[in-house]
Amino acid sequence: MQPEQKVVEIAGVPTRYQIAGSGAFLLLLHGLGDNLADWQWVLPHLADRYRVCALDLPGFSGLCGQLPSYALDFFTQYVLAFLTELEVDQAGLIGNSLGGLIALQLALVAPSRVGALVLADSAGLGRAIHPTLRALTTPGYGDLATAWASTAPGAAQRATFRRSLLFAQPARAPKDWFVEQYRLAQRPYVMSNALRTLRAHVSARGQRSVLLDQLPKVAPPTLIVWGEQDSVVPPSQAQQALQLLPKGDLVLVPACGHLPHVEQPERFVAAVRQFVRKSFA
Repeated sequence: MQPEQKVVEIAGVPTRYQIAGSGAFLLLLHGLGDNLADWQWVLPHLADRYRVCALDLPGFSGLCGQLPSYALDFFTQYVLAFLTELEVDQAGLIGNSLGGLIALQLALVAPSRVGALVLADSAGLGRAIHPTLRALTTPGYGDLATAWASTAPGAAQRATFRRSLLFAQPARAPKDWFVEQYRLAQRPYVMSNALRTLRAHVSARGQRSVLLDQLPKVAPPTLIVWGEQDSVVPPSQAQQALQLLPKGDLVLVPACGHLPHVEQPERFVAAVRQFVRKSFA
């Protein structure tokens, strides 16, 4: 089932989203430096049973300039406002990386709005993160890297590096994913917004926004899906988080890196379907 693409204004920011299907509402939140296109390999397959929506997080579509804030609370309230705009009282949230951190925070601050939670290689579950991302927070270096990535040759280099960083088997990276990464980096303000977001959530010492101590308060049933060969955030963070969740499950995806919904979409869809079916009407 192919999704319909729409644009709506949330808090003064033009917001692109894709939506398809009917039934319980599932909202897909992408990671840092990505966009809703990351979900194209799973959205149609989930939409045969649910109402599924993939959202461009603010600052990552090229439709707006600099954001008023890059703090976790800003992104959380933004997603909450989006659900309200679509008149969705309760959703299943599925977040990857930064999107997982936002989904987790939303489940903590507005538990009645979240019926089920899926954290895919989520940020916010430990301090450790790949050294390259820590290095980009350094003044000067990160700014130069961002400026270079916004050029055509720099965008190609960035896409190539991200392919090796985010995939356990870079050869499995879909061509469409690579092309979108190349295109996205050259969109206005996307790279500068990505750098500002990164610096808001990561320092030279690691992740700033760590919510481990909040996990015992998470009300909705939670599924953690993690690539066994994730080099961005280690699988040990998933294991530690599982021990703290009141209602948690864990699926480790073999031969997979930081993007299980892109690298192993069939396994991802199977895990999510099984979890949502038993957790969220």
